[in-house]
Amino acid sequence: MKLGVTMFATDLAMPVQQLAKAAEERGLDSLYLPEHTHIPVSRRTPYPGAADGELPEEYKRTLDPLVALSFAAAATARLRLGTGILLAAQRDPIVTAKAIASLDLLSGGRVVVGVGFGWNVEEIENHGVPYGRRREIARHHVMAMQALWRDEVASFEGVEPAWSWPKPLSRPPVHVGGAAGPKLFAHVAEYADGWMPIGGRGIKAALPALREACEKAGRSMARVIPFATLATREKLDYFAELGIEEAVATLPSGPADEVLPVLDRYAALLP
Repeated sequence: MKLGVTMFATDLAMPVQQLAKAAEERGLDSLYLPEHTHIPVSRRTPYPGAADGELPEEYKRTLDPLVALSFAAAATARLRLGTGILLAAQRDPIVTAKAIASLDLLSGGRVVVGVGFGWNVEEIENHGVPYGRRREIARHHVMAMQALWRDEVASFEGVEPAWSWPKPLSRPPVHVGGAAGPKLFAHVAEYADGWMPIGGRGIKAALPALREACEKAGRSMARVIPFATLATREKLDYFAELGIEEAVATLPSGPADEVLPVLDRYAALLP
């Protein structure tokens, strides 16, 4: 079982380069960083992670994940570098494809792209994206980036045939985050390498539907990477029984004296 970690990287949290170095030194496999470009103060959309809808402070202070991961790359040699979750509908695909390819090249092929659709209506709409179309737009952006990474002359809807270098050293795997369901599994089966369920609850019950979606698309079963889970020995053993080979554990968004003890506990779970 490979075990990675994720943390809200902010201006108040443990510096990313120090976190990345500490994770690699402890034998952890990956570091994933989330994305929120901004949080409109209207707060029309309640935060879904709390009963009172109150938004944690770190959401207002999140670093750009690709910039932050470049510092993590420079501080490490083998740690995989992931976005968790990149809000693909809110990003220009040409610029983002270039940034990801550059990071992958400079890091020696260590980038993993976790993508999602977003939940904060006003944040999404501020990017000119209608909330109801965010899945369709994210799909288009991801597939456009994949064409730019793959093809010598890339073309996709809305852009004339174009050159774009550098190419990634190895095709960055794309994993889609979100709750189980036919819409999400259709996205995974069409253009992604894996599914990143948040927390990990309900995975066993969802696996048959994911397998069916992949079979319908004529492809092999997608990987499953439980994301932002509170890792324990029992939980990791349960994931392994389901055939899952990788999980990503959550860290507090705080200074080193809060983060490192949790990192040590996770490292103790490694074989």
